[in-house]
Amino acid sequence: MKALTAKTPPERPEVRPPVERPGGDRPSERPRFIDRTLKNLRGAWNEIAERTVGVFSGTQPSPSLPNDDAARLRDQMRDCLASRGGEVSARARAASLGRAYLALNAEGRQRFLRILATDFDADRAAIDRAIDGLKKADGNDAARRKAERRLRAALEPPRVKLLTQFNGLPEGVKFLVDLRAELLTFAKGDAAMAALDEDLKQLLAAWFDVGFLELRRITWDSPAALLEKLIAYEAVHEIHGWNDLKNRLDSDRRCFAFFHPRMPDEPLIFVEVALHNGLAANIQRLLDPTAPVQDSQSADTAIFYSISNAQRGLVGISFGGFLIKRVVDVLALEFRNLKDFATLSPIPGFRHWLERELKSPTGELLLPAERKALAQLPIGIGDDGAFATLLGLPAWADNVPVARALRGPVTRLAARYLTEEKRDGGRALDPVAHFHLSNGARVEQLDWLADRSEKGLAQSYGLMVNYRYRQADIEANHEAYTGEGQVAAASAVRALLKG
Repeated sequence: MKALTAKTPPERPEVRPPVERPGGDRPSERPRFIDRTLKNLRGAWNEIAERTVGVFSGTQPSPSLPNDDAARLRDQMRDCLASRGGEVSARARAASLGRAYLALNAEGRQRFLRILATDFDADRAAIDRAIDGLKKADGNDAARRKAERRLRAALEPPRVKLLTQFNGLPEGVKFLVDLRAELLTFAKGDAAMAALDEDLKQLLAAWFDVGFLELRRITWDSPAALLEKLIAYEAVHEIHGWNDLKNRLDSDRRCFAFFHPRMPDEPLIFVEVALHNGLAANIQRLLDPTAPVQDSQSADTAIFYSISNAQRGLVGISFGGFLIKRVVDVLALEFRNLKDFATLSPIPGFRHWLERELKSPTGELLLPAERKALAQLPIGIGDDGAFATLLGLPAWADNVPVARALRGPVTRLAARYLTEEKRDGGRALDPVAHFHLSNGARVEQLDWLADRSEKGLAQSYGLMVNYRYRQADIEANHEAYTGEGQVAAASAVRALLKG
């Protein structure tokens, strides 16, 4: 793309790029807009909470939620469930409860969530009684229907009603999304917390049905606060400040995001697209800010090079496949010359898988010709141990003879990893592969040293992959993969498997 000029508005101050955890986790440094959001949220809820008298009226619990405050918290939750005083009072009690949560530190919030998980779970005795009633009603249609209603009511934990009350508050849905993001860190290996997480996930899945979502294009003219969130939420290829972002929003690029009407200023998921001629095979060249701008009207391929979930609290609620299909439709209408829709995707699990295979005593990974090529290197001795040694060199990608010798076996093994290595149930071992294959794409092309960034070399030895979406084949590919575990792959990729 063209070199940037002085068009960057002065009101968009430079933002320090987010620090990413391995695997594309959310930034480890909390962006400042989150602090602003929490401040605004507390202010709005304070006004609502003041309309009722509750156990935390005029005061807040201690940050770590000691036992006395925890007991008061349980009383507050019971008051919320009692539904006394009508809708206004119910909203005020919920706001007071949410304000109390926001006042806690990490230890206190964990205790808060455990109270929800254990003290407001379903009543197992009531469930047993409902099951007995259902058994006794066998043969009597009216009695059975009544017993079934009682069983459904008994199975729903009281906490579901409590969580639903936040839906009526300003920013209440966003509050629940962020609450679940924190809950996920506590739910691993904890059955009670995991059950609470499942309840909240089901609520959010219903509220975030794709039919409620709005697709919006994000441009350089979008509000600065929204652009700031793109920088913070990008999880695939880090955005290095405003100039980098401007480059990604230029005339030969597109960025689209889904929004929810209850979270109008918060992207749920966004995709970045480059309008290109042919398949893109190198992410550094694709994102080069000094490259000339493409003529978007003559481009024949739309390259989806980054898809980022912006809300960790919506993990497990899928929007990505629907987003891609919607964006394909929009781009096809805007650019009549587009013939292909493809991705330039990372292979995040490849290096971990290959290192594990190299340590396995079962079988040999190298073909005879590959072993011979490695043996001809000054460092090589022609066995799998030499292969592992070479891959472990810190600068192997810059050593032309070593990189040339490694290209064949690494690319072949990557093709095997993407097309043959499966989890239980027949799904692809690589999570990005599973996402695209389940949406009807095929593995089109493997790209050698396509991402030479530290992250790219660490997760896949710099390899990337193009997944192609052919509109005529999407449904058949989807059915073959989800039904029988068959991976659609181009003949060139299949040929790699043979070496």
